Amino acid sequence: MQIKGAIFDMDGTLVNSLMWWDVFWSNLGKKYLNNPHFKPSEEDDRKVRTMIFSDCMEYIQKTYCIPATPQEILDFAHEDIERFYVEDVKCKEGAIELLEDLKSKGIKLCLASATRRDHVMLCLNNLDLTKYFEAVLSCADIGKGKDKPDIYLLALEKLGLKTEEVCVFEDSYVALETSKKIGCKTVGIFDKYNFGQDKLKNASIYYVSEGESLATLCSKVEKA
Repeated sequence: MQIKGAIFDMDGTLVNSLMWWDVFWSNLGKKYLNNPHFKPSEEDDRKVRTMIFSDCMEYIQKTYCIPATPQEILDFAHEDIERFYVEDVKCKEGAIELLEDLKSKGIKLCLASATRRDHVMLCLNNLDLTKYFEAVLSCADIGKGKDKPDIYLLALEKLGLKTEEVCVFEDSYVALETSKKIGCKTVGIFDKYNFGQDKLKNASIYYVSEGESLATLCSKVEKA
């Protein structure tokens, strides 16, 4: 596959962080519902992961009648995830090797995340990943999630490239299907905490399966 640029998701793609949602549901249940085993429906669990963070917390508050304001839940979630990014999150196997390889080939990189910008930067800086990207974008900054193409169109603008010149790396089939529809090449990354692996695989030119290192992609991607 020959490309001039790459757009990476962060959570579940470059870093092992999606387990935070399981931690968050339990902590939310303990704090507000007296239920440490609280979990939403599978449909809602899947839905909120691609939403803008503030919209996500408002949706959770209304849907599950949490006895707190959306802002209180948002503040609680911010505190919870900030601790998590600093103490628990690590890079996925082969992530550094892949980023180094793409940069060495002269491929321009952009990061596009549904996570709030300050959380993204906290994670990237903590893992020394910021240096690889020419731009770091958050869905929260543009007000639309990854079920819409806006974040990818902005990333293309930042890279100064056309859709057919760029590959999108994602662990969410919703996000990958969105980027595929606008003409980008696609790579799907398995994550055991995400849903719809069959759909993700079907939307991918290449698919990094369970137990496979991201470094295996180095031999599959070249500079156009």
